[in-house]
Amino acid sequence: MSCADIEFSREGQIAQVRLNRPSKLNAITDQMEQALQEAWLEINRDDSIVCVILSGAGDRAFCVGADISGAHGETGVGFGGGLTGIGGPLLALNKPLIAAVQGYCLGGGFELAMCADIIVAADSAVFGLPETNIGVIDHCGVVHRAVRRLPVSIAMGMILAGERLSATDAVRHGLVNDLVPCSEMLEAASRWAERVASCSPGANRAAKAATYRGLEMSLPLALASRYPEIDAFNSERIAPSSSGG
Repeated sequence: MSCADIEFSREGQIAQVRLNRPSKLNAITDQMEQALQEAWLEINRDDSIVCVILSGAGDRAFCVGADISGAHGETGVGFGGGLTGIGGPLLALNKPLIAAVQGYCLGGGFELAMCADIIVAADSAVFGLPETNIGVIDHCGVVHRAVRRLPVSIAMGMILAGERLSATDAVRHGLVNDLVPCSEMLEAASRWAERVASCSPGANRAAKAATYRGLEMSLPLALASRYPEIDAFNSERIAPSSSGG
């Protein structure tokens, strides 16, 4: 990995991507963006990886967004290595992604967590959108994902009034799948990853692609549509072996 502030490793079929800048609450720099993009592209290419855990180092924060103390966004890479599609092209991850969130999860960091398919939160997690509170707003993806992942009234309270969401309320509103003590968070995320990895990797990839594509449609259209990822998976699954006769 080209940046020490991003750790990329794997154990068997499960990849680990870790924001490693705890002294700055894991705020993301341009160098980190490029390293994250390298990680996501490698994960997409490597069929032996079937699931990914994204986490942040330290106890104080998962991520507080972009590091605005210096130049940021000059690489042309979307925030989070392209995963969010903010400030650059959207990079779609084709493997299930689990976010392990502790402490502050704010702004772009909240956006990055919402890119995950499954969120495991420590009881210390606090979710927030401080942009309008501090007078900063751009073509901000957090407003669009938040109203899709949360009840609209809850999301708008966060967007317009800077209200923060506790880990307990995040579970209650369906944002978080699992709430655990901070000391157990990574272990809980690993358990989720193992459950995902025990399922069919090809079926999971096809299901993820079809699910998010269908969310962009009305329900009748989603039900009536065909999804190329599912067709491709089913074709491979039923294809006769080369030695068959």
